Amino acid sequence: MKRTAKANWNGTLKEGSGKLTTQSTVLNSTQYSFKTRFQDGIGTNPEELIAAAHAGCFTMAVGAALTEAGFTPGDLNTEAVVDLDMVSLSIKGIQLNLKGSQIDGVDEEQFQQIAEGAKANCIISKILSVPITLETVYGQ
Repeated sequence: MKRTAKANWNGTLKEGSGKLTTQSTVLNSTQYSFKTRFQDGIGTNPEELIAAAHAGCFTMAVGAALTEAGFTPGDLNTEAVVDLDMVSLSIKGIQLNLKGSQIDGVDEEQFQQIAEGAKANCIISKILSVPITLETVYGQ
């Protein structure tokens, strides 16, 4: 299975703008720009999308791990905070803030252990440090 997304950019870094579209079209020519990335602007940005992907993947992984451990998952809510260092222009880390409730039989220690396992094993956690390959086409 493969999932795709497309990006378009036109112009300089600070004055230009772009559009992001996902295969599902949940994002469909969604605006992004310097302002949406590094200031406050209307649209999205790559770091926000990484946070959303990580929060979604991790929360599903917690649900799966709870089920595997014999619990019925209740309400799980995760906030993922991407720490972007503006000096080095690098992501310094991601903080996952998980709140769980309505999970019969699980105690706080078990919940913490299950969440730690899910953090290590969620697909997005695993890809954040993998090699990246590149193909380019120019002028077509």
